[in-house]
Amino acid sequence: MNGYGYSMPSYFQNMEPIGKELATVNEENVRLLKEVEAQVDKEVERVMTSGKPTEKVNAQGQLTAWQRIEYLVDEGTFCPLHTIFDPEENDEGTTAVVDGIGKVAGKWAVIIASDNKQLAGAWIPGQAENIIRVTDIAKRLGIPLVWLLNCSGVKLTHQEKVYANRRGGGTPFFRHAELAQAGVPVIVGIYGTNPAGGGYHSISPGTLIAHKDANMAVGGSGIVGGMNPKGYIDQEAAMDLVKGIENFKGNPPGSVEIHNGVTGFIREVAETEEGVLDMIRQYMFDTPSYNPEYFRVDTPTYPYFPEEDLYSLIPQNTKRTYDIREVLARIFDNSSHMEYKPDYGIEIYTSLAKIDGHLMAFIANTQGLLMNYPEYTDEYIGIGGKLYRQGLIKMSEFVTFCNRDRIPIVWVQDTSGIDVGDIAEQAELLGLGQSLIYSIENSDVPQLEITLRKGSAAAHYVMGGPQGNNTNAFSLGTAATEMYVMHGETAAAAMYSRKLYKENKAGKPLDETIEKMNDMIKDYHEKSRPVYCAKVGFVDEVIKMKDIRKYIQAFTGSVYQNPKSICPFHQMITPRIIRDYLNGMK
Repeated sequence: MNGYGYSMPSYFQNMEPIGKELATVNEENVRLLKEVEAQVDKEVERVMTSGKPTEKVNAQGQLTAWQRIEYLVDEGTFCPLHTIFDPEENDEGTTAVVDGIGKVAGKWAVIIASDNKQLAGAWIPGQAENIIRVTDIAKRLGIPLVWLLNCSGVKLTHQEKVYANRRGGGTPFFRHAELAQAGVPVIVGIYGTNPAGGGYHSISPGTLIAHKDANMAVGGSGIVGGMNPKGYIDQEAAMDLVKGIENFKGNPPGSVEIHNGVTGFIREVAETEEGVLDMIRQYMFDTPSYNPEYFRVDTPTYPYFPEEDLYSLIPQNTKRTYDIREVLARIFDNSSHMEYKPDYGIEIYTSLAKIDGHLMAFIANTQGLLMNYPEYTDEYIGIGGKLYRQGLIKMSEFVTFCNRDRIPIVWVQDTSGIDVGDIAEQAELLGLGQSLIYSIENSDVPQLEITLRKGSAAAHYVMGGPQGNNTNAFSLGTAATEMYVMHGETAAAAMYSRKLYKENKAGKPLDETIEKMNDMIKDYHEKSRPVYCAKVGFVDEVIKMKDIRKYIQAFTGSVYQNPKSICPFHQMITPRIIRDYLNGMK
């Protein structure tokens, strides 16, 4: 305990245990999920091995981005994000940056590195969006952003996809200024040649540390050599460029001698690649943070049940059901919780639980048939995964209480949508869905969203989805994830059912329309799989089932490292409401 005591032990150290031992291992389900994880691993390996071979980079006296991160980050703490993110389908198959969350000198940070195996770390399409997502994480969690920069500037053959727009090139520099104004440290280690956009990458952080051979400049030698354009290239212009390169080849602008010895922009210079990283660790050590014990409510413990059970508990077949409490029993400390309103809004699970001894809130979909529910109709019964009136109200209440008590929220989605039809409209579901969005937007606690299986329609939006830019820190998927506006068969029926009716009434054959429907179903399937979701950015990373708790631990540790707002535990209302409600049920 390091000398600290714990507040309100009768609430936080005596939570109700959940879960039971796994009866049998579902070998087929384990195989199916691990096959998908192997597909993701193959994509990750493709990205890590693409570009210039590691051996050639090392032979030039440089470490690769992956090697720099491995050296910098505390062992076993790195949680990669955006590894296969490639929304523009680049020839390189990547956005040419590597990023994630990890500990540096014992403190959580968002780390991003220029992939110097790809065009010497050039700006390529999609990279700006990746960087913006990374800066958003640092902003939402309030933890330092560490750059390992090696940026040769823009890939000029794709300048129209790289240059400025509201979320394009240049936006990261404004984000760095925003972070600085919010008191979030931005630390950069500078390697290689960094001209133009690379120069602003170098100068926009708050603390600059450089390798002795690095430089940063408004423009590179190629730009300086072509400063008198004619609108075309002739022999004279070509020779001017040759002379320009000759003049600057040995001494490109913006060297360490200039920006450490003259301008003083660079605070530290290291003789070796590793030396830069050692200095970053020292600066990270000195950034503000609480002792993790300060916010703990209990001693950190493991779940009672192994995480490997998740491969049997979570069916890849989305038509099959499971017990969400059994899943969470493999994630929570002590496999215990304080559940909020368990008999109200039964399609939704809400609770307080502990991760590494820290108090966290969890919201998840339940599964299976919901007999005598929803309460507003007897024409049909509820199905777990869908949202109904009480569940939407319960989530709004719980988010509001968690915001009041400054308790971070983890959303665990497996949702097929919101109840539809005139009965649902009369039950005010449209307005209640937006009311939940209002409650989330009105909150100011960091939130993590995990699409465990289905993320469908507006239910995905309202349940803490990545669209909540001011609240969502990042979103994760698994090998069971599938995401779409609606299921492919449902979409095909919605689009073609009227046409089928007309053709059938006219006595026309239906084969052509049926073929189009099946093509649409196939397309929906292919564009909703885990690898696709990660490439286009529906999720920030597809993670292994066994790593779900690890990522939640990283999120939890980051949130409690240096929170900007605190509610003392003995002044919280949420645990008291839960206890009083449960006592009233007895």
